[in-house]
Amino acid sequence: MTSKSSAYADPGVESSSAPDAVISLQHVVHRYENRTALNGVSFDVRAAELFGLLGPNGSGKTTLFRILSTLMFPTAGRAVVMGCDASEDAARLRRQIGVVFQAQSVDPKLTAYENLWHQGHLYGLRGPSLNTRISEMLTRVGLADRAKERVETFSGGMQRRIELAKGLLHRPGVLLLDEPTTGLDPGARRDLWQYLQMLRDEEHVSVLVTTHLMEEAERCDRLAIMNEGNLVALGTPAELKSEIGGDVVLLEAAHDAARLADDIRARFDVHTTVIDNQVRIERPGGHRFVTDVVEAFPGGIQAISVSKPALEDVFIRRTGHKFWSENGDAPQPS
Repeated sequence: MTSKSSAYADPGVESSSAPDAVISLQHVVHRYENRTALNGVSFDVRAAELFGLLGPNGSGKTTLFRILSTLMFPTAGRAVVMGCDASEDAARLRRQIGVVFQAQSVDPKLTAYENLWHQGHLYGLRGPSLNTRISEMLTRVGLADRAKERVETFSGGMQRRIELAKGLLHRPGVLLLDEPTTGLDPGARRDLWQYLQMLRDEEHVSVLVTTHLMEEAERCDRLAIMNEGNLVALGTPAELKSEIGGDVVLLEAAHDAARLADDIRARFDVHTTVIDNQVRIERPGGHRFVTDVVEAFPGGIQAISVSKPALEDVFIRRTGHKFWSENGDAPQPS
């Protein structure tokens, strides 16, 4: 497999937080009996940043989310949020973060106002100040006119907005969201991400969101890409895609993909990777290259695609396999 770019050769080496970091993970390890869910993960999240934690199921992102939200302690390493150690000062940290879990936490039998009223009491808010804050939040999420209606009558997108209002009611500096668009239609997803960007720009809230959707990761200021408990890439979406350095060519073999990959490598001196029955090549001028390949191996190629680099390609380059694998088998480099 291609070696890592020098700019990202070891994305988890930093051991101390940057001066403007609001979240600092320092060599975080977590184990479940004999399984390592996090293997020395380190990165920082900056102030007023929309930060994405991207990874497939089993990558460790949910474990990391639980550590940051104080639901579990790391086996080793430190997680510091807003200056609070998540293990040693969990009670104080909970007052400074907002959390929106993947599973619904609103009470559908209560009205929108009542859901926020009970949430406010958990944070010690009372009286007129709480009423004012509830009104502010319902207005901000576009549900002021539905304040007295039961949440069970709301659409999935509207219920998710109430979840956000709950997480932001006490004015946290950091908002943590775990797969927040699960179950939402495309329009509701778009609205949610627009609201997160507004929080960053207007309220200067630092947002960390876990996702397994590439199109959502593209909306983040920076990304940490996870795989099997390891941090495999860190940077802006543009920075990460730039390491590909050319077009991505996929050749579907008519017969034996491994043999085709070997022949192409020998003929053109290029790195090839076999994924399923496809030969994957990264190369500038991909459209010109495929013409040469087809002429060199007539009848050996069944289908061709040429595309600009995407985050999926970054994941493949760093791990050697697809983001989602039907059979769990990793491809073999040639």
